[in-house]
Amino acid sequence: MLLHLRRSLVAALFFLVLCGLAYPLAGTGLAQVAFHHQANGSIGANGSSLIGQQWTGPRWFQGRPSATVGPTGSPSPYDAMASGASNLGPRSKVLASHVAARAAALRKEGITPTAGLVTSSGSGLDPDISPAAAYAQVGAVARARHLPVAAVRRLVTSHISPAQLGFLGEPVVNVLSLNEALASLR
Repeated sequence: MLLHLRRSLVAALFFLVLCGLAYPLAGTGLAQVAFHHQANGSIGANGSSLIGQQWTGPRWFQGRPSATVGPTGSPSPYDAMASGASNLGPRSKVLASHVAARAAALRKEGITPTAGLVTSSGSGLDPDISPAAAYAQVGAVARARHLPVAAVRRLVTSHISPAQLGFLGEPVVNVLSLNEALASLR
């Protein structure tokens, strides 16, 4: 019986070391080498480039609307703990009123609404917008900051990231990095 107990304890200890230490450490090491930016949360001086943030007013480029709500059901913009879609279907009157309100607010700021600026992403946390959504905001941002439209347009163009691996997805503009560059533009 002691022989069987010893074998069981050795096997348990072996798998504890293998699965509880070696495997997680190997995964963490690989992530640090291959995906350093993402593995460390991509936190910069103004927040994470992987999670959308609320930018208000025409002085800033605005991202996709947040679909997250807090535990009480109240809006909690870009809360990663409350990630998830709104589950409002295409015939939803609530969705239509939200889209209409967002479009009206954008028009009031002098921005031509695009689909990416009035509808939230599946997670409700998307940090990126399409180049078309960024270019739609160039005039309003340039006016609000008293900058030449051409300079703001060049800034947007320089922040377009191509599709991943050249063929996965669409080109995007990260709103945080674009606004950080905008803040340093004189």
